[in-house]
Amino acid sequence: MAQADPQELVTPTVDWLAIGPEIALAGAAIFIVLLRSIVRRGPWVYRASLFLAIGGVVAAGVLLGRQWNIVRDDGAIDTIAGMVRIDGFGVFLGAIVVAATLLTVLLASAYVERERLEGPEYLALVLMSATGMVAMTTANDLIVVFVALEVLSIPLYVLAAFDRRRLASQEAGIKYFVLGAFSSAILLYGIALVYGATGTTSITGIADFLAANTLLEQGVLLAGFALVLVGLGFKIAAVPFHMWTPDVYQGAPTPVTAFMSSATKVAGFAALLRVFEVAFPTYREDWRPVIAALAVLSLVVGSVAAVVQTDVKRMLAYSSIAHAGYILVGFAAASVGNRDAAARGQEAALFYLLVYAFMTIGAFAVVTVVARRRHDARHDLDDYRGLAVREPILAGLLAFFLLAQAGVPLTGGFVAKLQVFAAAVEARQYALAIVGVLAAVVAAFFYIRLVVVMFASEPEPAEGEEAVPRAAVEPGTGFVLATCAAITLVIGILPGTFLHFARDATFLL
Repeated sequence: MAQADPQELVTPTVDWLAIGPEIALAGAAIFIVLLRSIVRRGPWVYRASLFLAIGGVVAAGVLLGRQWNIVRDDGAIDTIAGMVRIDGFGVFLGAIVVAATLLTVLLASAYVERERLEGPEYLALVLMSATGMVAMTTANDLIVVFVALEVLSIPLYVLAAFDRRRLASQEAGIKYFVLGAFSSAILLYGIALVYGATGTTSITGIADFLAANTLLEQGVLLAGFALVLVGLGFKIAAVPFHMWTPDVYQGAPTPVTAFMSSATKVAGFAALLRVFEVAFPTYREDWRPVIAALAVLSLVVGSVAAVVQTDVKRMLAYSSIAHAGYILVGFAAASVGNRDAAARGQEAALFYLLVYAFMTIGAFAVVTVVARRRHDARHDLDDYRGLAVREPILAGLLAFFLLAQAGVPLTGGFVAKLQVFAAAVEARQYALAIVGVLAAVVAAFFYIRLVVVMFASEPEPAEGEEAVPRAAVEPGTGFVLATCAAITLVIGILPGTFLHFARDATFLL
Protein backbone atom coordinates (compact mmCIF):
# COMPACT_ATOMS: atom_id res chain seq x y z
CA MET A 1 0.00 0.00 0.00
CA ALA A 2 1.51 3.29 -1.12
CA GLN A 3 2.13 5.83 1.58
CA ALA A 4 0.80 9.32 0.97
CA ASP A 5 3.44 11.99 0.66
CA PRO A 6 3.43 14.32 3.64
CA GLN A 7 2.27 17.80 2.76
CA GLU A 8 3.72 20.89 4.30
CA LEU A 9 1.25 22.97 6.27
CA VAL A 10 1.03 26.41 4.71
CA THR A 11 0.41 29.06 7.34
CA PRO A 12 -1.16 32.37 6.36
CA THR A 13 1.02 35.44 6.18
CA VAL A 14 0.32 37.91 8.96
CA ASP A 15 0.97 41.61 8.56
CA TRP A 16 1.35 42.62 12.20
CA LEU A 17 0.84 46.30 11.42
CA ALA A 18 -2.52 45.42 9.90
CA ILE A 19 -3.77 43.99 13.19
CA GLY A 20 -1.75 46.38 15.35
CA PRO A 21 -4.76 48.31 16.72
CA GLU A 22 -6.40 45.11 17.91
CA ILE A 23 -3.14 43.98 19.51
CA ALA A 24 -2.77 47.31 21.32
CA LEU A 25 -6.31 47.22 22.71
CA ALA A 26 -6.28 43.54 23.66
CA GLY A 27 -2.76 43.83 25.10
CA ALA A 28 -3.78 46.72 27.35
CA ALA A 29 -6.81 44.73 28.53
CA ILE A 30 -4.64 41.69 29.32
CA PHE A 31 -2.11 43.79 31.25
CA ILE A 32 -4.93 45.32 33.30
CA VAL A 33 -6.28 41.87 34.17
CA LEU A 34 -2.80 40.65 35.12
CA LEU A 35 -2.23 43.71 37.28
CA ARG A 36 -5.56 43.17 39.01
CA SER A 37 -4.79 39.50 39.64
CA ILE A 38 -1.41 40.33 41.19
CA VAL A 39 -2.47 43.34 43.27
CA ARG A 40 -5.99 42.89 44.56
CA ARG A 41 -6.34 46.14 46.47
CA GLY A 42 -4.72 49.53 46.59
CA PRO A 43 -5.61 53.09 45.63
CA TRP A 44 -3.09 53.10 42.79
CA VAL A 45 -4.37 49.95 41.07
CA TYR A 46 -7.23 51.71 39.32
CA ARG A 47 -5.05 54.67 38.37
CA ALA A 48 -2.47 52.32 36.86
CA SER A 49 -5.25 50.49 35.02
CA LEU A 50 -6.58 53.79 33.71
CA PHE A 51 -3.09 54.73 32.51
CA LEU A 52 -2.76 51.37 30.71
CA ALA A 53 -6.20 51.74 29.14
CA ILE A 54 -5.51 55.24 27.84
CA GLY A 55 -2.09 54.13 26.58
CA GLY A 56 -3.58 51.18 24.71
CA VAL A 57 -6.27 53.30 23.08
CA VAL A 58 -3.80 56.01 22.07
CA ALA A 59 -1.44 53.38 20.63
CA ALA A 60 -4.33 51.92 18.62
CA GLY A 61 -5.14 55.38 17.29
CA VAL A 62 -1.53 55.99 16.25
CA LEU A 63 -1.42 52.64 14.44
CA LEU A 64 -4.68 53.45 12.66
CA GLY A 65 -3.16 56.72 11.50
CA ARG A 66 -0.19 54.80 10.15
CA GLN A 67 -2.56 52.42 8.34
CA TRP A 68 -4.42 55.36 6.79
CA ASN A 69 -1.21 56.73 5.32
CA ILE A 70 -0.24 53.33 3.91
CA VAL A 71 -3.68 52.70 2.40
CA ARG A 72 -3.78 56.18 0.92
CA ASP A 73 -0.38 55.74 -0.75
CA ASP A 74 -0.30 52.02 -1.62
CA GLY A 75 -3.89 50.82 -1.57
CA ALA A 76 -5.70 48.21 0.51
CA ILE A 77 -3.87 45.46 2.41
CA ASP A 78 -5.11 41.85 2.54
CA THR A 79 -3.66 39.72 5.31
CA ILE A 80 -4.25 36.44 7.19
CA ALA A 81 -5.24 34.55 4.05
CA GLY A 82 -7.47 37.40 2.90
CA MET A 83 -9.66 37.23 6.01
CA VAL A 84 -8.72 40.77 7.06
CA ARG A 85 -8.73 43.71 4.66
CA ILE A 86 -7.22 47.03 5.67
CA ASP A 87 -8.72 49.76 3.49
CA GLY A 88 -9.89 53.32 3.92
CA PHE A 89 -13.37 52.17 4.91
CA GLY A 90 -12.15 50.00 7.77
CA VAL A 91 -9.55 52.48 9.01
CA PHE A 92 -12.04 55.38 9.00
CA LEU A 93 -14.65 53.49 11.00
CA GLY A 94 -11.98 51.93 13.22
CA ALA A 95 -10.77 55.42 14.08
CA ILE A 96 -14.30 56.38 15.15
CA VAL A 97 -14.46 53.29 17.37
CA VAL A 98 -11.10 54.09 18.96
CA ALA A 99 -12.11 57.72 19.56
CA ALA A 100 -15.37 56.58 21.15
CA THR A 101 -13.44 54.11 23.31
CA LEU A 102 -11.08 56.81 24.56
CA LEU A 103 -14.00 59.09 25.43
CA THR A 104 -15.77 56.21 27.19
CA VAL A 105 -12.68 55.41 29.26
CA LEU A 106 -12.34 59.05 30.31
CA LEU A 107 -16.06 59.36 31.02
CA ALA A 108 -15.90 56.30 33.27
CA SER A 109 -12.72 57.41 35.05
CA ALA A 110 -14.62 59.13 37.86
CA TYR A 111 -17.92 57.28 37.43
CA VAL A 112 -16.64 53.91 38.62
CA GLU A 113 -15.07 55.46 41.72
CA ARG A 114 -18.16 57.48 42.53
CA GLU A 115 -20.45 54.48 42.12
CA ARG A 116 -17.92 52.15 43.82
CA LEU A 117 -17.62 49.74 40.92
CA GLU A 118 -14.67 47.51 40.03
CA GLY A 119 -12.65 49.94 37.93
CA PRO A 120 -9.90 47.70 36.45
CA GLU A 121 -12.37 45.04 35.35
CA TYR A 122 -14.58 47.74 33.86
CA LEU A 123 -11.73 49.14 31.78
CA ALA A 124 -10.57 45.69 30.65
CA LEU A 125 -14.07 44.82 29.42
CA VAL A 126 -14.35 48.10 27.50
CA LEU A 127 -11.00 47.47 25.79
CA MET A 128 -11.86 43.87 24.88
CA SER A 129 -15.17 44.99 23.40
CA ALA A 130 -13.36 47.70 21.43
CA THR A 131 -10.98 45.03 20.12
CA GLY A 132 -13.90 43.17 18.59
CA MET A 133 -15.33 46.38 17.14
CA VAL A 134 -12.08 47.34 15.40
CA ALA A 135 -11.73 43.77 14.08
CA MET A 136 -15.27 43.99 12.76
CA THR A 137 -14.48 47.08 10.70
CA THR A 138 -11.75 45.24 8.77
CA ALA A 139 -13.30 41.76 8.58
CA ASN A 140 -13.25 40.32 5.05
CA ASP A 141 -14.67 36.94 5.97
CA LEU A 142 -18.04 36.05 7.46
CA ILE A 143 -16.36 33.87 10.09
CA VAL A 144 -14.23 36.82 11.18
CA VAL A 145 -17.38 38.95 11.30
CA PHE A 146 -19.01 36.43 13.62
CA VAL A 147 -15.96 36.03 15.88
CA ALA A 148 -15.49 39.80 16.09
CA LEU A 149 -19.19 40.19 16.89
CA GLU A 150 -18.85 37.78 19.80
CA VAL A 151 -15.68 39.47 21.06
CA LEU A 152 -17.44 42.83 21.14
CA SER A 153 -20.74 41.48 22.50
CA ILE A 154 -19.70 39.29 25.44
CA PRO A 155 -17.96 42.11 27.37
CA LEU A 156 -20.98 44.34 26.71
CA TYR A 157 -23.29 41.76 28.30
CA VAL A 158 -21.21 42.00 31.47
CA LEU A 159 -20.88 45.79 31.30
CA ALA A 160 -24.64 46.25 30.98
CA ALA A 161 -25.10 44.35 34.27
CA PHE A 162 -21.98 45.78 35.90
CA ASP A 163 -23.78 47.74 38.63
CA ARG A 164 -24.93 44.75 40.65
CA ARG A 165 -26.64 46.93 43.27
CA ARG A 166 -29.22 48.14 40.77
CA LEU A 167 -31.89 45.72 39.65
CA ALA A 168 -32.34 47.64 36.40
CA SER A 169 -28.69 47.04 35.50
CA GLN A 170 -28.97 43.31 36.15
CA GLU A 171 -32.15 43.18 34.09
CA ALA A 172 -30.45 45.05 31.24
CA GLY A 173 -27.56 42.57 31.21
CA ILE A 174 -29.85 39.55 31.15
CA LYS A 175 -32.05 40.95 28.38
CA TYR A 176 -29.06 41.94 26.30
CA PHE A 177 -27.43 38.55 26.78
CA VAL A 178 -30.50 36.47 25.91
CA LEU A 179 -31.50 38.49 22.85
CA GLY A 180 -27.89 38.97 21.78
CA ALA A 181 -27.20 35.24 21.92
CA PHE A 182 -30.34 34.62 19.89
CA SER A 183 -29.29 37.14 17.23
CA SER A 184 -25.78 35.63 17.09
CA ALA A 185 -27.29 32.21 16.46
CA ILE A 186 -29.39 33.65 13.63
CA LEU A 187 -26.31 35.30 12.13
CA LEU A 188 -24.32 32.06 12.32
CA TYR A 189 -27.13 30.12 10.65
CA GLY A 190 -27.23 32.73 7.90
CA ILE A 191 -23.46 32.39 7.40
CA ALA A 192 -23.89 28.62 7.11
CA LEU A 193 -26.54 29.03 4.42
CA VAL A 194 -24.40 31.49 2.47
CA TYR A 195 -21.49 29.06 2.66
CA GLY A 196 -23.73 26.24 1.48
CA ALA A 197 -24.82 28.27 -1.54
CA THR A 198 -21.43 29.69 -2.54
CA GLY A 199 -18.84 27.34 -1.05
CA THR A 200 -16.92 30.13 0.69
CA THR A 201 -17.20 32.52 3.61
CA SER A 202 -14.81 35.10 2.15
CA ILE A 203 -16.68 38.33 1.46
CA THR A 204 -14.73 39.05 -1.72
CA GLY A 205 -14.85 35.34 -2.58
CA ILE A 206 -18.64 35.37 -2.41
CA ALA A 207 -18.73 38.37 -4.74
CA ASP A 208 -16.42 36.63 -7.23
CA PHE A 209 -18.49 33.44 -7.12
CA LEU A 210 -21.79 35.23 -7.70
CA ALA A 211 -20.29 37.30 -10.53
CA ALA A 212 -19.04 34.18 -12.32
CA ASN A 213 -21.96 31.82 -11.65
CA THR A 214 -25.72 31.90 -11.96
CA LEU A 215 -27.55 29.99 -9.25
CA LEU A 216 -30.51 27.96 -10.47
CA GLU A 217 -31.89 27.74 -6.94
CA GLN A 218 -31.45 31.04 -5.12
CA GLY A 219 -33.61 30.28 -2.09
CA VAL A 220 -30.74 29.14 0.13
CA LEU A 221 -28.62 32.19 -0.67
CA LEU A 222 -31.49 34.65 -0.21
CA ALA A 223 -32.42 33.04 3.10
CA GLY A 224 -28.78 33.20 4.13
CA PHE A 225 -28.28 36.89 3.63
CA ALA A 226 -31.73 37.59 5.10
CA LEU A 227 -30.59 35.92 8.32
CA VAL A 228 -27.27 37.78 8.17
CA LEU A 229 -29.25 41.01 7.89
CA VAL A 230 -31.31 40.06 10.94
CA GLY A 231 -28.21 39.30 12.99
CA LEU A 232 -26.48 42.55 12.09
CA GLY A 233 -29.72 44.52 12.32
CA PHE A 234 -29.85 43.63 16.00
CA LYS A 235 -26.48 45.29 16.60
CA ILE A 236 -27.42 48.53 14.85
CA ALA A 237 -30.80 48.58 16.65
CA ALA A 238 -32.84 48.92 13.46
CA VAL A 239 -36.60 48.35 13.60
CA PRO A 240 -37.94 45.66 14.03
CA PHE A 241 -34.79 44.32 15.75
CA HIS A 242 -34.74 47.14 18.28
CA MET A 243 -36.88 45.83 21.14
CA TRP A 244 -33.91 45.39 23.48
CA THR A 245 -32.60 48.92 23.03
CA PRO A 246 -34.75 51.08 25.38
CA ASP A 247 -34.55 48.71 28.35
CA VAL A 248 -30.83 48.00 27.99
CA TYR A 249 -29.90 51.64 27.42
CA GLN A 250 -31.98 52.69 30.42
CA GLY A 251 -30.68 50.04 32.83
CA ALA A 252 -27.00 49.93 31.90
CA PRO A 253 -24.51 52.30 33.55
CA THR A 254 -24.65 55.54 31.57
CA PRO A 255 -21.02 55.44 30.30
CA VAL A 256 -21.74 51.92 29.01
CA THR A 257 -24.87 53.23 27.30
CA ALA A 258 -22.77 55.92 25.63
CA PHE A 259 -20.33 53.27 24.43
CA MET A 260 -23.03 50.94 23.13
CA SER A 261 -24.98 53.66 21.35
CA SER A 262 -21.92 54.98 19.51
CA ALA A 263 -19.11 52.47 18.99
CA THR A 264 -21.31 49.38 18.73
CA LYS A 265 -23.48 51.01 16.08
CA VAL A 266 -20.37 51.99 14.10
CA ALA A 267 -19.06 48.41 14.17
CA GLY A 268 -22.44 46.99 13.21
CA PHE A 269 -22.81 49.30 10.23
CA ALA A 270 -19.22 48.55 9.19
CA ALA A 271 -20.05 44.86 8.88
CA LEU A 272 -23.45 45.51 7.30
CA LEU A 273 -22.09 47.84 4.62
CA ARG A 274 -19.10 45.65 3.80
CA VAL A 275 -21.06 42.40 3.61
CA PHE A 276 -23.89 43.67 1.43
CA GLU A 277 -22.02 46.16 -0.73
CA VAL A 278 -19.05 43.86 -1.38
CA ALA A 279 -20.43 40.32 -1.14
CA PHE A 280 -23.90 40.72 -2.66
CA PRO A 281 -23.76 43.53 -5.24
CA THR A 282 -25.36 41.32 -7.89
CA TYR A 283 -28.45 40.95 -5.69
CA ARG A 284 -28.97 44.65 -4.98
CA GLU A 285 -32.45 44.56 -6.48
CA ASP A 286 -33.41 41.94 -3.89
CA TRP A 287 -32.05 43.55 -0.72
CA ARG A 288 -32.38 47.27 -1.56
CA PRO A 289 -36.15 47.36 -0.82
CA VAL A 290 -35.50 45.61 2.50
CA ILE A 291 -32.90 48.20 3.51
CA ALA A 292 -35.27 51.00 2.49
CA ALA A 293 -38.08 49.45 4.54
CA LEU A 294 -35.82 49.14 7.59
CA ALA A 295 -34.85 52.79 7.16
CA VAL A 296 -38.47 53.96 7.05
CA LEU A 297 -39.49 51.82 10.03
CA SER A 298 -36.53 52.97 12.10
CA LEU A 299 -37.18 56.64 11.30
CA VAL A 300 -40.89 56.46 12.09
CA VAL A 301 -40.81 54.20 15.15
CA GLY A 302 -37.75 55.82 16.68
CA SER A 303 -39.03 59.38 16.28
CA VAL A 304 -42.63 58.74 17.32
CA ALA A 305 -41.78 56.52 20.30
CA ALA A 306 -39.28 59.06 21.63
CA VAL A 307 -42.00 61.71 21.84
CA VAL A 308 -43.90 59.90 24.63
CA GLN A 309 -40.88 59.04 26.81
CA THR A 310 -40.45 60.63 30.23
CA ASP A 311 -37.09 58.99 30.94
CA VAL A 312 -34.21 60.81 29.25
CA LYS A 313 -32.15 57.67 28.61
CA ARG A 314 -35.12 55.91 27.01
CA MET A 315 -35.75 59.00 24.91
CA LEU A 316 -32.14 58.96 23.71
CA ALA A 317 -32.44 55.22 23.08
CA TYR A 318 -35.35 55.72 20.69
CA SER A 319 -33.47 58.66 19.22
CA SER A 320 -30.56 56.32 18.43
CA ILE A 321 -33.00 54.05 16.61
CA ALA A 322 -34.10 56.99 14.47
CA HIS A 323 -30.46 57.86 13.78
CA ALA A 324 -29.94 54.30 12.56
CA GLY A 325 -32.73 55.03 10.11
CA TYR A 326 -30.90 58.06 8.72
CA ILE A 327 -27.75 55.99 8.23
CA LEU A 328 -29.82 53.31 6.50
CA VAL A 329 -31.14 55.99 4.13
CA GLY A 330 -27.54 56.62 3.09
CA PHE A 331 -27.02 52.87 2.78
CA ALA A 332 -30.10 52.56 0.55
CA ALA A 333 -28.84 55.43 -1.61
CA ALA A 334 -25.48 53.65 -1.90
CA SER A 335 -27.17 50.56 -3.34
CA VAL A 336 -28.30 52.18 -6.61
CA GLY A 337 -26.69 51.33 -9.92
CA ASN A 338 -25.39 54.85 -10.57
CA ARG A 339 -21.76 54.85 -9.45
CA ASP A 340 -21.62 58.53 -8.46
CA ALA A 341 -24.88 58.35 -6.51
CA ALA A 342 -23.75 55.16 -4.79
CA ALA A 343 -20.47 56.77 -3.74
CA ARG A 344 -22.42 59.78 -2.43
CA GLY A 345 -24.63 57.45 -0.37
CA GLN A 346 -21.66 55.65 1.17
CA GLU A 347 -19.97 58.96 1.93
CA ALA A 348 -23.14 60.25 3.62
CA ALA A 349 -23.50 57.09 5.75
CA LEU A 350 -19.86 57.21 6.89
CA PHE A 351 -20.02 60.93 7.63
CA TYR A 352 -23.24 60.49 9.62
CA LEU A 353 -21.62 57.76 11.74
CA LEU A 354 -18.74 60.12 12.54
CA VAL A 355 -20.99 62.98 13.63
CA TYR A 356 -23.45 60.72 15.43
CA ALA A 357 -20.76 59.18 17.64
CA PHE A 358 -19.65 62.52 19.09
CA MET A 359 -23.17 63.96 19.44
CA THR A 360 -24.36 60.88 21.30
CA ILE A 361 -21.39 60.51 23.64
CA GLY A 362 -21.61 64.21 24.49
CA ALA A 363 -25.30 63.95 25.36
CA PHE A 364 -24.80 60.88 27.54
CA ALA A 365 -21.84 62.56 29.24
CA VAL A 366 -24.18 65.30 30.44
CA VAL A 367 -26.69 62.67 31.54
CA THR A 368 -23.92 60.99 33.55
CA VAL A 369 -23.24 64.20 35.46
CA VAL A 370 -26.89 65.08 36.05
CA ALA A 371 -27.63 61.57 37.36
CA ARG A 372 -25.11 61.92 40.21
CA ARG A 373 -27.83 62.98 42.64
CA ARG A 374 -29.64 59.68 42.17
CA HIS A 375 -26.53 57.54 41.66
CA ASP A 376 -27.55 56.80 38.05
CA ALA A 377 -30.78 55.16 39.21
CA ARG A 378 -33.32 57.51 37.60
CA HIS A 379 -33.27 59.90 34.66
CA ASP A 380 -36.70 61.53 34.75
CA LEU A 381 -37.46 64.71 32.85
CA ASP A 382 -38.17 66.35 36.21
CA ASP A 383 -34.51 65.93 37.14
CA TYR A 384 -33.68 68.35 34.31
CA ARG A 385 -36.27 70.92 35.32
CA GLY A 386 -34.47 74.21 35.83
CA LEU A 387 -31.07 72.70 35.07
CA ALA A 388 -30.04 75.99 33.48
CA VAL A 389 -30.30 77.60 36.93
CA ARG A 390 -28.39 74.90 38.81
CA GLU A 391 -25.84 73.99 36.14
CA PRO A 392 -25.92 76.54 33.30
CA ILE A 393 -22.88 75.14 31.49
CA LEU A 394 -24.21 71.58 31.55
CA ALA A 395 -27.63 72.77 30.39
CA GLY A 396 -26.05 74.70 27.55
CA LEU A 397 -23.96 71.74 26.45
CA LEU A 398 -26.89 69.33 26.56
CA ALA A 399 -29.03 71.79 24.61
CA PHE A 400 -26.28 72.06 22.02
CA PHE A 401 -26.00 68.28 21.62
CA LEU A 402 -29.78 67.89 21.41
CA LEU A 403 -30.11 70.65 18.82
CA ALA A 404 -27.28 69.06 16.85
CA GLN A 405 -29.15 65.76 16.83
CA ALA A 406 -32.25 67.63 15.71
CA GLY A 407 -30.27 69.00 12.76
CA VAL A 408 -30.07 72.69 13.63
CA PRO A 409 -27.73 74.66 11.29
CA LEU A 410 -24.11 75.33 12.31
CA THR A 411 -23.91 71.91 13.97
CA GLY A 412 -22.51 68.64 12.70
CA GLY A 413 -25.96 67.07 12.86
CA PHE A 414 -27.29 69.52 10.29
CA VAL A 415 -24.51 68.74 7.81
CA ALA A 416 -24.92 64.99 8.39
CA LYS A 417 -28.66 65.06 7.73
CA LEU A 418 -28.16 67.31 4.72
CA GLN A 419 -25.66 64.85 3.24
CA VAL A 420 -28.02 61.91 3.76
CA PHE A 421 -30.99 63.71 2.20
CA ALA A 422 -28.87 64.93 -0.73
CA ALA A 423 -27.61 61.38 -1.33
CA ALA A 424 -31.18 60.04 -1.31
CA VAL A 425 -32.32 62.69 -3.80
CA GLU A 426 -29.33 62.07 -6.08
CA ALA A 427 -30.13 58.34 -6.01
CA ARG A 428 -33.79 59.15 -6.84
CA GLN A 429 -34.92 57.75 -3.49
CA TYR A 430 -37.37 60.61 -3.04
CA ALA A 431 -39.70 58.76 -0.68
CA LEU A 432 -36.84 58.07 1.73
CA ALA A 433 -35.82 61.73 1.68
CA ILE A 434 -39.38 62.87 2.42
CA VAL A 435 -39.80 60.39 5.28
CA GLY A 436 -36.44 61.48 6.68
CA VAL A 437 -37.42 65.15 6.65
CA LEU A 438 -40.76 64.42 8.34
CA ALA A 439 -39.03 62.27 10.96
CA ALA A 440 -36.61 65.11 11.65
CA VAL A 441 -39.56 67.44 12.25
CA VAL A 442 -41.09 65.00 14.73
CA ALA A 443 -37.74 64.46 16.45
CA ALA A 444 -37.28 68.20 16.88
CA PHE A 445 -40.28 68.17 19.22
CA PHE A 446 -38.81 65.88 21.87
CA TYR A 447 -35.37 67.45 21.63
CA ILE A 448 -36.77 70.96 22.07
CA ARG A 449 -39.10 69.75 24.84
CA LEU A 450 -36.10 68.78 26.96
CA VAL A 451 -34.41 72.10 26.17
CA VAL A 452 -37.55 73.95 27.33
CA VAL A 453 -37.65 71.88 30.53
CA MET A 454 -34.06 72.88 31.30
CA PHE A 455 -34.34 76.58 30.49
CA ALA A 456 -37.98 77.57 30.99
CA SER A 457 -38.87 75.68 34.17
CA GLU A 458 -38.10 76.33 37.81
CA PRO A 459 -35.85 73.78 39.54
CA GLU A 460 -37.53 71.46 42.01
CA PRO A 461 -36.08 71.05 45.51
CA ALA A 462 -33.92 67.96 45.84
CA GLU A 463 -35.26 66.71 49.15
CA GLY A 464 -33.59 63.65 50.58
CA GLU A 465 -31.01 63.60 47.81
CA GLU A 466 -27.27 63.85 48.07
CA ALA A 467 -26.12 67.41 47.60
CA VAL A 468 -23.84 67.92 44.61
CA PRO A 469 -21.66 71.02 44.33
CA ARG A 470 -22.48 73.27 41.42
CA ALA A 471 -20.42 72.54 38.31
CA ALA A 472 -18.57 69.70 40.06
CA VAL A 473 -17.52 68.05 36.81
CA GLU A 474 -14.56 65.69 36.96
CA PRO A 475 -11.59 66.42 34.64
CA GLY A 476 -12.18 63.32 32.51
CA THR A 477 -15.85 64.13 32.02
CA GLY A 478 -15.00 67.76 31.30
CA PHE A 479 -12.55 66.69 28.60
CA VAL A 480 -15.21 64.46 27.02
CA LEU A 481 -17.78 67.26 27.02
CA ALA A 482 -15.35 69.80 25.57
CA THR A 483 -14.10 67.41 22.88
CA CYS A 484 -17.55 66.31 21.74
CA ALA A 485 -18.85 69.89 21.68
CA ALA A 486 -15.82 71.19 19.80
CA ILE A 487 -15.89 68.46 17.15
CA THR A 488 -19.66 68.75 16.66
CA LEU A 489 -19.33 72.52 16.23
CA VAL A 490 -16.28 72.40 13.96
CA ILE A 491 -17.92 69.82 11.69
CA GLY A 492 -20.99 72.05 11.49
CA ILE A 493 -18.99 75.13 10.51
CA LEU A 494 -16.10 73.62 8.52
CA PRO A 495 -17.25 70.19 7.30
CA GLY A 496 -15.00 70.05 4.22
CA THR A 497 -12.06 68.18 5.74
CA PHE A 498 -14.27 65.58 7.41
CA LEU A 499 -16.29 65.07 4.23
CA HIS A 500 -13.02 64.59 2.37
CA PHE A 501 -11.97 61.81 4.76
CA ALA A 502 -15.38 60.15 4.44
CA ARG A 503 -15.14 60.37 0.64
CA ASP A 504 -11.70 58.75 0.66
CA ALA A 505 -13.06 55.93 2.82
CA THR A 506 -15.77 54.79 0.40
CA PHE A 507 -15.46 51.55 -1.52
CA LEU A 508 -16.06 53.11 -4.90
CA LEU A 509 -13.24 55.65 -5.09
